[in-house]
Amino acid sequence: MKIIAKYGKENIATVYIGITSRGSMVEFVQSVQPPFSRNEKWVLIISTLKGCPVGCLMCDAGGYYEGKLTAEEMLEQIDFLIKEYFPDGLVKVKKFKIQFARMGEPALNKNVLTVLEKVSDHENLIPSISTVAPYGCEEFFDRLLSIKQRHYQGRFQLQFSIHSTDENQRDEIIPVRKWSFKDIALYGEKFVKNNDRKIALNFALSNKVTVSAEKIANTFSPDKFLIKITPVNPTYNAVNNQIESDIDLSTGFPVRHRVFMEELKKSGFEIILSIGEPEENKIGSNCGQYIRKHISNTQKLSQAYTYVQKSENVLFYNHFDQS
Repeated sequence: MKIIAKYGKENIATVYIGITSRGSMVEFVQSVQPPFSRNEKWVLIISTLKGCPVGCLMCDAGGYYEGKLTAEEMLEQIDFLIKEYFPDGLVKVKKFKIQFARMGEPALNKNVLTVLEKVSDHENLIPSISTVAPYGCEEFFDRLLSIKQRHYQGRFQLQFSIHSTDENQRDEIIPVRKWSFKDIALYGEKFVKNNDRKIALNFALSNKVTVSAEKIANTFSPDKFLIKITPVNPTYNAVNNQIESDIDLSTGFPVRHRVFMEELKKSGFEIILSIGEPEENKIGSNCGQYIRKHISNTQKLSQAYTYVQKSENVLFYNHFDQS
């Protein structure tokens, strides 16, 4: 792995831009979550694709797609970060988490499953797959279930990003063919057993999105699913598509959709409000953010990516990738 740029704060999050041994440009992240120390909780966020073909309206990591990363290229991201912070290779962390969520829809790359097999010997590892549930990836999800049962019983974190309960609006936000809510609910019945973690249904709540607690309650079991509510992070695509977050960062609660959250609680759903550190927006390490989008954009956002400086190396490789 050749590192060509690095941005952030060691005690919050650091974004790396690197070139793999096969010449692919990747972004990956290490982060801690104050007040926890790195020895208490450490999170790695790696890329799974070269670009992303999905093109979610609020995500800066879409817009181009050049193929799948190999298992070795994903392992290079993980191994680099482990050696950077734990040179002996032993990750002595109470909660060690790897998220396959920086760039690319993981269900579109079966090599992710190989990586999950290879890293399963790390003690206290919590793998995390965040997916929009693309249609046609049934084999991926079947194999994922098998791997979870063999290696990660009780410590696998699966998230389906759905964002709206209106199917037409969901299709606008996530413009690919994907599983229905019923398909996701049926998979959850198979996936969550015994002491397994519940599957998260993620809503990056915008002020214009349609959400119905009744529809969620009529489709999903609170014994198998929980609700994760996040802000729409400041990205170029969110601004260009006029998508504004419904989360008041001063309170950490929704503004327009507060009733949605309260009704879900009454239906027995566990609610996670995942706001994160405001500094992460400035670093560009949050979900939906993508450093290369910022560097190549002439009109800069004022509330995000402020740690990022112009990098001729990144611009050169951007040009090289597209030639």
